[in-house]
Amino acid sequence: MRKIVMIVGVLVVSGIFIFATTTQKKETVHVDYPKQMDFAGEVVPYQIVDVQERLDREMVTNMNYHTNTTLVLKRANKVFPIIEPILKKNGIPDDFKYLAVIESSLVNAVSPAGARGVWQFMPATAKEKGLEVNDYVDERYDLEKSTQAACEYLLEAKAKFGNWTSAAASYNGGMGGVSRRLEEQQVESFYDLLLPEETSRYVFRILALKEIMKNPSKYGFDIPQEMLYKDFPTKTIEIDSTINDLPSFAKTQGINYKLLKYYNPWLRDNKLINKSRKVYQIEIPTSGY
Repeated sequence: MRKIVMIVGVLVVSGIFIFATTTQKKETVHVDYPKQMDFAGEVVPYQIVDVQERLDREMVTNMNYHTNTTLVLKRANKVFPIIEPILKKNGIPDDFKYLAVIESSLVNAVSPAGARGVWQFMPATAKEKGLEVNDYVDERYDLEKSTQAACEYLLEAKAKFGNWTSAAASYNGGMGGVSRRLEEQQVESFYDLLLPEETSRYVFRILALKEIMKNPSKYGFDIPQEMLYKDFPTKTIEIDSTINDLPSFAKTQGINYKLLKYYNPWLRDNKLINKSRKVYQIEIPTSGY
């Protein structure tokens, strides 16, 4: 009897293991991608052998990173229409919207180092670019204002390096860091630089997400239009005084505190202290709740 119980137990455990391994197995996507790419109109030098391998790594990784790639495709439908006109107004190539994708996956992310928002600004850099950062207001979480700040950084970097590819790399490695390495290694192109791994992969990750997000069906991401995230209409009200109780303020606007913070993530406390009587614009949803 004991032997029978043991045999049954082994069979049950084996069955569970086989079921788990077969059901968790995901099909790996292998698709031919273009043999010539560009970033912001600057051609990727495929003739350099390690360039091919580095790009292939990011294409394979992101083609098969199903969860994240699916989510950024859904979020882009809501976020890109806000980012794109600001890039255009500042003369920044449209490809830089994919830089925001790899920085934050298009959410207000928080890095271990303290960078925040879709564009992942550190506090000091954010303040240098005119963003307000304190206990009550953090404009790194304001998509329009932080996109404008990113544009100012990128224009400065383009002026320094003379090309958009190095400007993009410097968003990760710093203008000083990229400039120093170019000088030390006596080269002029990002693609000829030996860099720390994160910065080395940076532009290739942008290229990969650009290709996949422009051609999602080709890479196995068939998302119905109705499943994409949408932005809902809002009205803007101006406030130039302190609000001591944001939950109560939200109720006066016909919404709740959760929605107030959802549409205004730059409000970082449950009150807004405004001794200088600065004019803040607060978005209030008019539908979608």
